[in-house]
Amino acid sequence: MPPRAIVFDLFHTLTGLESEWCNLPWTSDVLGIDRAVWNTALTVQSRWRVAGEERDPYRIVERLARAIDPSITDETLRIAVEIRIARFRHSLIRVPPANVETLRQLRAAGFRLGLISNADVMEVAAWADSPLAGLFDVEVFSCTAGCVKPEPAIFARCLDALDVAAAQSMFVGDGSSDELVGAKSVGMTTVLVSGVIQELWPDKIAARAAIADHHVVWVPEILGLVGVAG
Repeated sequence: MPPRAIVFDLFHTLTGLESEWCNLPWTSDVLGIDRAVWNTALTVQSRWRVAGEERDPYRIVERLARAIDPSITDETLRIAVEIRIARFRHSLIRVPPANVETLRQLRAAGFRLGLISNADVMEVAAWADSPLAGLFDVEVFSCTAGCVKPEPAIFARCLDALDVAAAQSMFVGDGSSDELVGAKSVGMTTVLVSGVIQELWPDKIAARAAIADHHVVWVPEILGLVGVAG
């Protein structure tokens, strides 16, 4: 049976290929920090950031950057913050129209839709201006929820608000933050979407696909999985 509810990850799932929505430099490049080292700091070493324990954009970037390189100047930090905010605004504004249309079709077909995103305050500052805003029955951003993927609490918060049991729901994401493991641990069916990470981290796809119940490349393929005519 198809699920009653479908819960989506946001970044690298519903957002598009980075090469198509932004030509601004990565934050790590502005800071002069190795990109892999910076990504580790973001994804592994900063629960405090995505849980909303620090909400000032400058202090977030300062804490992350100076833990890696204490010599980074205040001016470099300010520039990095401005560019980081702009990059995330671009990602939320320039969403692939096919993804927006997929969500509309799923809602029209009667599915309840949820969103769970690990994000700090600057990453979702432009959410209200995104074409995705208003397409979900429930939106859970970690920086306001105070819990993060893959913790069971953030999935429970979304499912409770949707009034749907985990066994009747599907989680769709790119697999970062161990989100597929977290979703499976609470009883959700899981779907890996690999199109965006193919451009960024192709080496991660095989391991994430091995975890997921289903694997698609692009979001519109979800329609076929749940029996909705595209």
